[in-house]
Amino acid sequence: MTGISRSQLVPRAAADDLNLRWRLARDRWLLRLPALATATVLVPLFSVLYYVVIKGFSALDWNLVTRLPGAITQPGGGMANGIVGSLIVTGLAVAAAVPVGVIAGVYLAEYGRGSLGDAIRFAAEVLAGVPSIAIGLFVYNLVVVKMGRFSALAGATALAIIMLPVVARTTEEMLRMVPASVREAGLALGIPPWKVTMRIVLPAARTGILTGAMLGVARIAGETAPLLFTALNNNFWSVALDQPIATLPVQIFTFALTPYRHAQMKAWAGAAILISLILVLNILARLVLGRERGTPQ
Repeated sequence: MTGISRSQLVPRAAADDLNLRWRLARDRWLLRLPALATATVLVPLFSVLYYVVIKGFSALDWNLVTRLPGAITQPGGGMANGIVGSLIVTGLAVAAAVPVGVIAGVYLAEYGRGSLGDAIRFAAEVLAGVPSIAIGLFVYNLVVVKMGRFSALAGATALAIIMLPVVARTTEEMLRMVPASVREAGLALGIPPWKVTMRIVLPAARTGILTGAMLGVARIAGETAPLLFTALNNNFWSVALDQPIATLPVQIFTFALTPYRHAQMKAWAGAAILISLILVLNILARLVLGRERGTPQ
């Protein structure tokens, strides 16, 4: 066997040391990439939130949340009817979309392995990518034209269609993350498959399902285009489901387009209220879920 001289070992050791330092430097940079990606996402987010808070909360007052809009050319007035209308329309959309979306997600995760399941997944993916204004036009022809007027029900229908694929696909993914051993343990005890799904699998995935529902609410809470074609707007108090209703996004849109500074400031305040409502809903949902999980069974 040919021996290796000392003069040959020195360059090889230097090369190995250089290679090690290069690998360590590359490892450090790769570890910093996730932090850089996170900052890339968070900086625009917090910039928008900061700007809305500075511009919006400075224009907030008690009249804004207790009074009707009034004449757009005159200072004063509020957005109380828009806040209530948004809660009504969004609540109706959530009440319609969440049960249907969860049922569809359960089917796709537990039973949808055939052509029907593939068709539902494809339809959900396509529906999730359809522009909201197109859904507004669809509901306009489907509901508004048939009823002969704009209404809260039409607005809720449009928002429910937008929210449905988000809830369905999130539910499917969360249920797939539940280990197969959990299902097998339930079946081994002689529990029927549907009871395993309802009593074991769904509770195990409820945190993720709730997160998907909150994502759906955040997705529809600020939608304006479909509401312009369905719920329209209303400058007066109205909680009738078959009549036009004021909503916060439409009011923000209307006030922001005016040349009057007082109306533009109300639009900023409305944006701050809208973001605050979404934040409060998320916090309440997390608190309720946390309390349920902490309750002894």
